[in-house]
Amino acid sequence: MAAKSTYDVIIVGSGPGGYVAAVRAAQLDLKVACIEKAPRLGGVCLNVGCIPSKALLDSSEYLQLAKSQFADHGIKTGRISLDLAVMMARKENVVQDLTDNVKRLLEGHKVEIIQGTAQLAAADQVTVESGSGSSKKKQRTTLSAKAIILATGSETVPLPDLPFDGRQIISSTDALKLDTVPKHLGIVGGGYIGLELGSVWLRLGAKVSLFEMLPKIATGVDGQVGRKLQRVLKRQGFKFYMNSKVTRAKTMTKNIRVELESKGKKETVTCDKLLVSVGRRPLTRGLGLDQVGVETDPETGCVKVDTAYRTNIPSIYAIGDLIPGPMLAHKASAEGIAVAEIIAGRPGEVNYDAIPAIIYTWPEVASVGLTEEQVKERNIPYCSGTYPFTGAGRARCMGETEGFVKVLAHEKTDRILGVHIIGPRAADMIAESVLAVELGASSEDIARTVHGHPTFAEALQEAAMAVQKCSIYAS
Repeated sequence: MAAKSTYDVIIVGSGPGGYVAAVRAAQLDLKVACIEKAPRLGGVCLNVGCIPSKALLDSSEYLQLAKSQFADHGIKTGRISLDLAVMMARKENVVQDLTDNVKRLLEGHKVEIIQGTAQLAAADQVTVESGSGSSKKKQRTTLSAKAIILATGSETVPLPDLPFDGRQIISSTDALKLDTVPKHLGIVGGGYIGLELGSVWLRLGAKVSLFEMLPKIATGVDGQVGRKLQRVLKRQGFKFYMNSKVTRAKTMTKNIRVELESKGKKETVTCDKLLVSVGRRPLTRGLGLDQVGVETDPETGCVKVDTAYRTNIPSIYAIGDLIPGPMLAHKASAEGIAVAEIIAGRPGEVNYDAIPAIIYTWPEVASVGLTEEQVKERNIPYCSGTYPFTGAGRARCMGETEGFVKVLAHEKTDRILGVHIIGPRAADMIAESVLAVELGASSEDIARTVHGHPTFAEALQEAAMAVQKCSIYAS
C-alpha cells in the first residue's frame, strides 16, 4: 500500500458532475483530486452518451437533408451514398477532442487526476487500485480528504430475459459503434435514448420497430407534445408497437425473433439487432457504500442525500445520476458547482424547477417546468398559449415548419409554469424559457420582449401572446 495523500476534496468520477465540481472546487482554492477508472475522462456523457449520440444524430441529419430536402433548395447532389466508417471516425474525433479538453481543463486548474478504481475506505478515506494484470501487480493507494464527492454516474439497465451480448442484443453503448447499418433494428423502450438512436439508424437506412409497454412514448413530456412527436416519427418511418411487452427474444444465427404480448394477443417480430433501452440505474457497484455505511434507497438504488448533497456520512457527498432526479448531464454539472461551493463554505443550490429536458430527434423536443397534465393534477388555475412553426417566417424559409411552442402560465399571476417546444432547434430555443422560469417571469414578459425577425424564437413570443388573450379575458 502506497503512502497516504491528503486533499481538501476527493471526487470519484470525471463526468459532467465530477469534472465541473473539481474545477469549481479548485477555483475556490481547495486542493482537489479527481479519480477516474476509465481510460478517458468525461464519463458516460462524453464517451458513450450525450456527445457521440449527438455527433451521429447531426451526421445522419445531414444525410437525410441531402436525400430529401436539398433538391427543394435547388441543390443537385447526384447519387448519395453513406461511408459509415468515416462517420464513425468523425464521431470518435469529436469525443477525443472533448475528453482531451476536460483533461486540459483539470490540469489547468491544478486538479490532480488519478487513474484507477476508487473505493470508500472510511468517512475520510478512499483507496485507489491502479494498474493491470493480476491483483499482485496492481498498486493500491490510500487518499484522505476532508470531503469526498461521489459522481460515478449511471449504467444501462438490462432486462432479466434479454441479457446484452454486444452482437444481437445490444445496449446504447453498442448502438453507438455498429460497423454496419442494421437491416431491421428493434428497440425495447420508448424513452429519449431509444428515440434518438432509432432516429440515427433510421436515417442511415435501417428499418426501425419500437416496442413500448406503455400507451405512449417519451412519457415525461407534455402529452400534446408527445402525441405530436409520435405522429411525426411514424411518418418518418418508425413502426410503433404500443402497449406491447417483450416476453422473449430468441437469438438465431442471423436474426432475433422478438415475441410480444399486447392486450392478450401475441405477435412475433424478426429483426437483426435488438436495442434494449429501458432506462439507467445509479452506478454504485464497487464503491464500498455498505462498507462505510452510506445509505441508499432500496427501490431505486439512489444514494440518499440532504439539500446540501450530503449523505448520512457528513463528509461524503453525492451528485448527478447517483441521486434522485432526472439523469441529465446539465443537472449533474449544476449540482457539481453547488456542492463545491457548499464544501467551500458558500451557499450553493440548484433550482430543480428550471432544469431543461431535451430529446434530440428531428424535430427536437425541449421543455422546462410543469406539463399541462401536472398542472391539472395540482389543480393550478392556468392559461395556455400555442403557436405553430408554420407561422414563423424563418421556419418557412428553411422548410422546417413541423411542430409548435406551448406556454403555460398561472391564470391569476401570469407566472410561467412551463414551456414545451417541438420543432426545429428547440434544444437551443428552450434556454430563454429556462431563464424565464428561473427569474419567475410572466408570459407578458416574454410577449413584450422584442425578438429578432425572422427567427424561430418568434414562435415563443407568439405563444406567450396567445396566453395573454386567455389571461386578459379570464374570469
